[in-house]
Amino acid sequence: MRERREGEGREGRKRRRKRKHPVCPEPALWGKKSPAGAEIQKRKRMADFPDVASVATKLKNTVIQYYNIDESEWRVAKKTKDTTVWRKPSEEFSGYLYKTQGIVEDVTNRIVDHIRPGPYRLHWDSLMTTMEIIDEFEENCCVMSYTTAGQLWNIIAPREFIDFSCTTDYEDGLLSCGISLDYGEVRPNFVRGFNHPCGWFCFPLKDNPRHSLLMGFIQTDLRGMLPQSAVDTAMASTLVNFYSDLRKTLKA
Repeated sequence: MRERREGEGREGRKRRRKRKHPVCPEPALWGKKSPAGAEIQKRKRMADFPDVASVATKLKNTVIQYYNIDESEWRVAKKTKDTTVWRKPSEEFSGYLYKTQGIVEDVTNRIVDHIRPGPYRLHWDSLMTTMEIIDEFEENCCVMSYTTAGQLWNIIAPREFIDFSCTTDYEDGLLSCGISLDYGEVRPNFVRGFNHPCGWFCFPLKDNPRHSLLMGFIQTDLRGMLPQSAVDTAMASTLVNFYSDLRKTLKA
């Protein structure tokens, strides 16, 4: 008997038989201007957004707390020659908080420009299939909508996320952090995931400023009906692939 995959009805199975990979939109989508009606709807949706500065400060402080967690609390989830992923139980939901770290051969500003919401991310991140900036604020903050491809032969169906994102200086480097927002209707054929406070720290190496230490803290609730083992496998592998994709695009 063929397995019925997560979030998939009759129409979804028909589409799966026709193509193996999700169709990516044109890369320009992240900056594409919406029709006037859509712009009005965006302003209505964001009208009740709380004070941006306070949200950004709380988010940044939370991620910095993760950065300061004692090393003894982390357990290795996956390790390659140039990237290590650790995890510990999350205090936000029933899954894990992941920590990942590796050296990237480029300057800090260029690395973060490729990670944060903007024109570069969609071009190189193999997991991300669409991205659109919904609203922009001062303090280098924005609200973004993005979708991700199915994983593990589509056992994990495509996901949609709506995130608040902020980038700021931290020590001698940069911090780009984010958290999901619960609003708006979910796109057809997607499951709405939720990113609890997460962030990427990037610091220049003192003995070689052309290389940087990139450290991430990720705790994504994929939601839906998923076996925990599938989630754990996907998260660790996704983070390792993230570094691999990033290194390739920076060397290109």
